[in-house]
Amino acid sequence: MTYCVGLRIDKGLVFMSDTRTNAGVDNVSVFRKMFSWSRRGERVMTLMTAGNLATTQAVVSLLDERSKAPVDRNPSILEAPSMFQVAREIGETLREVINSNAMSGQTADSAFNATLILGGQIKGSEPRLFMIYPEGNFVEANGDTPFFQIGETKYGRPILVRAYDPAMSFEETVKLLLVSFDSTIKANLSVGLPIDVQTYETDSFEIGRQQRIGADDAYYQSISTGWGEALSQALRVLPDFTFADG
Repeated sequence: MTYCVGLRIDKGLVFMSDTRTNAGVDNVSVFRKMFSWSRRGERVMTLMTAGNLATTQAVVSLLDERSKAPVDRNPSILEAPSMFQVAREIGETLREVINSNAMSGQTADSAFNATLILGGQIKGSEPRLFMIYPEGNFVEANGDTPFFQIGETKYGRPILVRAYDPAMSFEETVKLLLVSFDSTIKANLSVGLPIDVQTYETDSFEIGRQQRIGADDAYYQSISTGWGEALSQALRVLPDFTFADG
């Protein structure tokens, strides 16, 4: 399993992903799940992956190959005219990979499934964020749904729903996401450190700040400890329950 979040704020986009993959408790590995492509001054695109590792690696490899030599750029996400077209091309690539591993077609609940988060900006339009499903179709984030999660989503969602504010700075957003990830890591052994984080500032057309956060990171440890203490304190100050019979 995995956990990835892509989130829109007024300043741009923030991406965060864990790096744990496992095929059972005795076969745990670390693999990067966040990938970026850019053409300075013209476009930046970031993809995060969850699901079957062979499928996601094949998708990323195909996108890489189709983005290198000009003769191979058909189709290429570096040539697509809009983020919508990029999402379509990646969706088609994902479906192509899944179907190529199937004996007679593959469905979303198959062993080869994968789900992706795509975000970025192409000159002439605003930053956009998409979630791409195994079938190749996708949905786009908007004001009512400003973030997407893939993988093990349920443990980290409550803090995002309660505390998200589009006016947050990049630093505040990373803090929020780290609380979400810490909650998930503590609840599910299939999600683990290190964590990759990346930002994109609107109209910069270059990859923003990038960092890998490990288990020994002092700031992460302070967030993990401080959030636990804050929750305990909040519970103590809430009024006690009273039974109806006194």
